[in-house]
Amino acid sequence: MVIRESAEDYLETILVLKNRLGNVRSIDIAHELSFSKPSVSVAMKNLRLNNYITVDENGYINLTDSGMAIAGKIYERHTFLTSFLTSIGVDPETAAEDACKIEHVISSESFSALKKYLADNEKN
Repeated sequence: MVIRESAEDYLETILVLKNRLGNVRSIDIAHELSFSKPSVSVAMKNLRLNNYITVDENGYINLTDSGMAIAGKIYERHTFLTSFLTSIGVDPETAAEDACKIEHVISSESFSALKKYLADNEKN
C-alpha cells in the first residue's frame, strides 16, 4: 500500500510527540502541526482504519508496528537530512524545511547511498 506524504507527516509527528510527551492525543497533534482538530480527527480515523495507529479508551494514540516502521523511517531521514544540510552551511530552519520535503521523495537506495558516502568520508 502506498502511503501519502501527509500520513507520513502525521505518523512522524506522533512519534516525535510520543518521545517528548509520553502520551499523545489528537489535540497535541493539532497544536504541533497548527492544524484544526477536525482535520486531525479525520486523519486519525484514516490512520486507524489502515492499521497504522490505535486509539485507546482515553483518547491516547499509539503507533502500531506498521505505523512505527513508517514513522521511524521518516524521522531518521528527517534528522539525518537536517543535520547534513546544516553541516554544509544551510540555515537550520531552512534545513529542517527542506529535509521535510526531501524525506518523502528520496528513494531508499539513494538515502542509503548518501548515508554510506557521508560515513565513509567522515572516516577520512
